[in-house]
Amino acid sequence: MSKVVIITGATSGIGLATARLFLSKGYTVYGVARHPYSGGDFTCYPADICDLTAMNGVFKDILNREGKIDVFVNNAGMGIAGAMDESSPEAVKRIVDVNLTAACILSAKAAGYMKEKGGRIINVSSVGGIMPLPYQAMYSATKAGVEIFSRALANELKPYKIKVTAVLPGDTKTGFTAARICEGESAAAKRSVEKMARDEQKGKSPESVAKVICKAASKKHPPLRVAVGFVSKLEIFLSRFLSVKCLNSILYKMYG
Repeated sequence: MSKVVIITGATSGIGLATARLFLSKGYTVYGVARHPYSGGDFTCYPADICDLTAMNGVFKDILNREGKIDVFVNNAGMGIAGAMDESSPEAVKRIVDVNLTAACILSAKAAGYMKEKGGRIINVSSVGGIMPLPYQAMYSATKAGVEIFSRALANELKPYKIKVTAVLPGDTKTGFTAARICEGESAAAKRSVEKMARDEQKGKSPESVAKVICKAASKKHPPLRVAVGFVSKLEIFLSRFLSVKCLNSILYKMYG
């Protein structure tokens, strides 16, 4: 029997590239996304990951069809940008709900279905969770939370042969850039976000991230955390040796 993988945020960018790569390797792929998927290569459920009733139905339907879940890829996410004091409480709550709360709840739910046979949980975090970005404070905060949660969960699930990996992409060329919500009128924030957007559009392809996700799902001993690409790996390596003040100073010069 082929292995069964569920991917959230599966209809564009990293999620779609990951779904197609798993398909090419013989996996049975199920996706979840807010909008209907017009492609016919895999089944995709239209659901908001924050709607736990809908997500319970998705898990149950897949289990009825397949009898198991081998891999869960927690990829869905959103971004808000702008000066923190100009960010609406509603946007702040939404990004925490999507990027962190839902990620934690769905990872735990997937783990519950994997305990008997083992499995893999891949949570898509970000280098921005290690290198905190000005004017994307909430995005960085939620992605840092995903990475720390993944490490804690890995220890909880070790006795059940469930491996957990946080994948940390850096600048990646996807539709995420255009979809990011920008709030407020701060000129400094707009300049910073425009520079980040240019860097993202020069970044790695979503297929390069998909390769790292797929490798983590198939490795016998996957890493707890893996960055995508040389630049991202270098940034994380340097962050271990620089003082917090020095690191923040560098980020200010880049995006402040």
